[in-house]
Amino acid sequence: MKITAIRLFILEAADQRTRSAHKLIQVANLRRIQYTHTGMPTDQPLRQHFIQVETDAGISGRCTTTMLPHQVEILRNQVLGADVYQRERLYQMLHKGTRWLYQPPGWFGDFDNCLWDILGKAAGLPIHALIGRVRDRFPVYLTSGDGSLSDYLRHIERGRQMGINTYKFHSYKGGQADMPIFRQVRQEVGPDYGLINDPVCSYDLREAIEVGRVMEELGFIWLEEPFHEQNLHHYQTLCRELTMPVMANEMLMHDVALSAQWLIQGGTDRLRANARHGTTQVLKMAHFAELYGTNVELNGQGGLAGLIHAHLGCCIDNTDFYEYFSMTPDGNRTTGELWGLLNGPLIEDGHIAPPAGPGWGAEWDEEYFQARIVAEH
Repeated sequence: MKITAIRLFILEAADQRTRSAHKLIQVANLRRIQYTHTGMPTDQPLRQHFIQVETDAGISGRCTTTMLPHQVEILRNQVLGADVYQRERLYQMLHKGTRWLYQPPGWFGDFDNCLWDILGKAAGLPIHALIGRVRDRFPVYLTSGDGSLSDYLRHIERGRQMGINTYKFHSYKGGQADMPIFRQVRQEVGPDYGLINDPVCSYDLREAIEVGRVMEELGFIWLEEPFHEQNLHHYQTLCRELTMPVMANEMLMHDVALSAQWLIQGGTDRLRANARHGTTQVLKMAHFAELYGTNVELNGQGGLAGLIHAHLGCCIDNTDFYEYFSMTPDGNRTTGELWGLLNGPLIEDGHIAPPAGPGWGAEWDEEYFQARIVAEH
């Protein structure tokens, strides 16, 4: 089965506005200058890119993507006419050739996801059956932005209404502000509720150790990205100081080789991954982490309104959670419906599960999808 075309569709929701513009804000009351950001309203309509790979067998694969038109043209120059069943050869070619195509690592990931979609459709099997399933459904943790104690407790209660029993803090207030909040939340939720902390680079090394020890006392699951990834030596120190896992490679997760080196060098205890950099790459990272006796954790909603991460989370043994941001169980479904994707996975009893249809199992209102297209490359 040969690749005959690669298309990039840009869809627009004219009645929605993007908030992707960011404004940097200095964080108050820290021991050193640090920044976070806030979303800025714009007058630009909300857009979403989709990549579609077509074959001479009439089977196509489609995925949400962040790829740009010039990257799709580079991709065409490499893979048109290639055999979709040589997915691993194509991965190796594009991965090893990235340096000479002058693209960032992981740039072709959603093309790889389309190949998996095609293979599943050709076989008449869902991706989770092709890879091999270890669980029928994938546990969820809920997360949201920086907030007060009452905000966090309200979010936790909303999660509990969905059956979710783990919450991840995002906090930019610094360690001295975070520690009393963590103690109070643990007192409120009890000893068996799962807690995770992601201060998004707002700690220094001393704070990370201080807060990490309090988190260990309170039974937290992991500490994520307490300071910038450039500080490998600080992360090595932190990982040695704490018995609780530290996860440090979120801004490096697009680069499978760098992420592997961080694990080898003791700069992280768990790996972060996102399938927008390709299912093949995520599986390689998962197997590598497994051999190290540790986990890979999937970042964010995942492509196709959560469908891709729902499949992968049910196929990777050494992963704990699906990361969920919505305060209602139909957040993925609503996201997908905006573009004509009808079956974004729901949260049920605190879990997410993939569909049984072939490939990624995406169900489309094709007429609606086509009507939203404002550009094609």
